[in-house]
Amino acid sequence: MGRLLLLSNGHGEDLSGSLLARALARLGHTVEALPLVGKGQPYRDAGIDLIGSTQEFSTGGLGYTSLRGRMTELIQGQVVYLLRRLLRLLRIGHRYDVVVVVGDVIPVMAAWLCRRPVATYLVAYSSHYEGRLRLPWPCATCLQSRRFHAVFSRDQCTADDLSGQLSREVRFLGNPFMDPVLADAGRLPAARQRLGLLPGSRRPELEQNLGLLLQMIEHLPSELFRQGVLTVDLALVSSLSDRSLRALVQPWGWTLTAEPGGSGLQLQRGPRRIHVRRGAFAAVLHSSNLLVCMAGTAAEQAVGLARPVLQLAGRGPQFTAGFAEAQRRLLGPTVFCAQGEPGETATLEASARLAIDLLERSHSDADLQRQCHQQALQRLGPSGGGARMAQAISDLVQQPL
Repeated sequence: MGRLLLLSNGHGEDLSGSLLARALARLGHTVEALPLVGKGQPYRDAGIDLIGSTQEFSTGGLGYTSLRGRMTELIQGQVVYLLRRLLRLLRIGHRYDVVVVVGDVIPVMAAWLCRRPVATYLVAYSSHYEGRLRLPWPCATCLQSRRFHAVFSRDQCTADDLSGQLSREVRFLGNPFMDPVLADAGRLPAARQRLGLLPGSRRPELEQNLGLLLQMIEHLPSELFRQGVLTVDLALVSSLSDRSLRALVQPWGWTLTAEPGGSGLQLQRGPRRIHVRRGAFAAVLHSSNLLVCMAGTAAEQAVGLARPVLQLAGRGPQFTAGFAEAQRRLLGPTVFCAQGEPGETATLEASARLAIDLLERSHSDADLQRQCHQQALQRLGPSGGGARMAQAISDLVQQPL
């Protein structure tokens, strides 16, 4: 068996990388990870050893999306940190049989520089954005190099496009980040209509997003809650404690209380109630008729489960109006967004009206239901992508490189 290094550069990339690393470890390989951005917590959770100490930054690696973000990264030292991580890779790269890249041009270029055989999963790029993918320099040159023995894409459209552009085989085998939610069919208690809220996981953007979601819920008709027509669930990460959540929502007129029967916690304002769900992300996805998303990977997973998605654009650094528009091009026509400036009252009201319409259509519109299932397969692929990709990489280790 071989010794493999996972190289990734972002929260979503770390999640995919950790799932791929665990699948490779199950095949008998020794696997380590070098996350270039953030703490690499998904690798820790998967039991994968990390190279060196890691550090979290407030931009989450997304500073390039704005001038403010770039300045923040410079002030916080993220650029220096990244350079140190890359230098470390160059020093240790010779130890590994294959370097596995999960991400975009930065880890692709870094893997090329370390002069080892490379397999890369281009999870950050898709031809769905513009019809023809324009890879940033020098990504295409690196991918055409003999050092890159396998290239995997995140969808079939991109595989077909890049196979022609690069004059080499690019394969679509599915997406590892879909495997956990497709395998976990856990369900929440039955409800007439269920709305899932996905505020994201990065802080402090998480807190800003949650505020906008609560304001949108206030524009839903109170009769839906009084009559028990609508159940709302909030998928929340553990990094936001109950104490912090209580302090956060209080200025907005919400309170954090125990649910009747003591089965959990809920946010309450008048007749409106939101069930707080920690450790039940997949159950919220599977059980909801509609997901209101302010996140990247979570929205992709919702689409992959054939659920309609309503976006609520925020102020960033990640889930801005520009990011939301790009996400709609990536994920297709079952992702919806109300018009208007992020956070404005008129936009929140329009989002609430659209949510009510989509909840009804999720039950009654057979065309929407059929379209959701078609887009799930076309955009994200079937389950088992992580295992298929791991086997393809394992086959590389077994043959002369």
